[in-house]
Parts: sequence; C-alpha cells; structure tokens
Amino acid sequence: MKSVTDTVLKYDAIFEEAEEGGFTVSVPSLPGCISEGDTFEEAKTNITEAITAYLESMAKDEIPVKSNSGIFIGSIEVPFSSLTFAK
Repeated sequence: MKSVTDTVLKYDAIFEEAEEGGFTVSVPSLPGCISEGDTFEEAKTNITEAITAYLESMAKDEIPVKSNSGIFIGSIEVPFSSLTFAK
C-alpha cells in the first residue's frame, strides 16, 4: 500500500499576465486557490505554497484530497478571419 508521502498530486493552474506586470494564477479544481507573483517563477512558487495550504486545510477538516477531477485545460484556436462583426 502506498503511503501519502509516496503520492504526488497534480493540479492544472491558469497563469494570466497582469496589466500592471507579473502573473495571477488560479487552480480551477480548488475553488478560491489563487496567488500571484512578479515573475512566472515567483507565481509558480507562490501557487505551490497556496495549494499546499489549501490541501492541509482540507485534510484538517477531513475533506478527501484528490488531484484534478477530470479537468483538462487546453487551447482552442479560432481563425480571426472567420469572425463576422455587426456593423
């Protein structure tokens, strides 16, 4: 049987460039789990810490902890030339 220390949980994160610089990052499968950073690397470090705190809180409240639940984040390309705008 695997122990908790042998388990690696994986979560998708959405990184958005902020207008004022830096990045805001959220985890869709963990509602309210949001962080930010002045650089991509800092945002990645900060969201890792936020996820850890989120999961520790879940464990304390005896809420089952799982990784992504069937969520997949991907890109969809839509050709701009195919869009029709009202005049």
